[in-house]
Amino acid sequence: MKNKAGRFILRVLCVLGVTVLMVLIFLLAGMFVITRGPSPTAGKLFAFSVRETSAVKFLANIYYSQEEIDSFYVTNVSDDRTDTSLINIPEKIKDPEYEHSSAESGQHEHGGDTVDNESKDFEIVDIRGKTFYGKMMIVSDPSRVIVGVPDSYGTGSKGLTVMQMIEKYDAYAGINAGGFEDANGQGTGGIPDGMVIIGGEIKWTNLGPDHAYDIVGFDSDNILHVGRMNASEAKAAKIRDAVTFGPALIINGNPCNSTHSLGGGLNPRTAIGQRADGAVLLLVLNGRQIDSLGSTYDDLVDIMLEYGAVNASNLDGGSSSIMVCDGEYLTNSAYIFGERVIATSFLVLKEEDGHAD
Repeated sequence: MKNKAGRFILRVLCVLGVTVLMVLIFLLAGMFVITRGPSPTAGKLFAFSVRETSAVKFLANIYYSQEEIDSFYVTNVSDDRTDTSLINIPEKIKDPEYEHSSAESGQHEHGGDTVDNESKDFEIVDIRGKTFYGKMMIVSDPSRVIVGVPDSYGTGSKGLTVMQMIEKYDAYAGINAGGFEDANGQGTGGIPDGMVIIGGEIKWTNLGPDHAYDIVGFDSDNILHVGRMNASEAKAAKIRDAVTFGPALIINGNPCNSTHSLGGGLNPRTAIGQRADGAVLLLVLNGRQIDSLGSTYDDLVDIMLEYGAVNASNLDGGSSSIMVCDGEYLTNSAYIFGERVIATSFLVLKEEDGHAD
């Protein structure tokens, strides 16, 4: 009896093993067709998409040599600095009698109707494209947007989810922000990439104060800066809150040259921008889903330009991308275990808590 049961279990395991092997062969063959098929564009898109992940970036190296992968990338990225004179924040945004003008609504390629309002100075808009959908938060008063962080950084420290950071700071909404150490997709959010600035003070830097980082953050006048700077340059620019990530998407109204010949792969994306009137654009696009494959860097540029961004930057994406507002998730996480713990976030303070000064 025991021998029969053992043989049955062995047969089941063999069937499962063969099934898994066949599925794996099918997937590898499908990826071979994509990468080595008649469309070089499809192959590059595949390579960009997987290389932007932490867990499966190795797949690109199965089908392409490192030399071929390197040839996909270009380096002609703008080195321009943010021209703060292009941003003019009206004093009236703090006037209780001020009537905020909503973003243009309607059905167009990257836009939709305003779906939620906290107040006259805050709105959420549906964003849709051919391969993605997501949300944009528009915050008229940029003093309400700050960087949120966990209690500590370093070996043994652990990050927080965006929802947890919102609770910690008693904020109204938030999105994920900068990158963090994430080997094989197993990072805990305790060690940020690059430099983190909070309240004008450098909270973290992992390559020293003289190293230039891709900075995304606000100065003491609540103007968004994007581009490369080191610690002393950040201090001279009076940066109050900032994270490290990129690439810059728009600088001084000019779209930056894409860091990839196709504008990156299709993945979940997070980005931040600022209009000439100071309003902050917080964008999260879903990806790695049946009904939302993802978006490229070029998609982010197009959307930010459409909504009037003068300066804008890509933020950490993939399984970290998430938008939370008033205790609810407005976008879907691509992380199979729920929301990821991360190192930094951009938070929107409740209306009465904005710190313009």
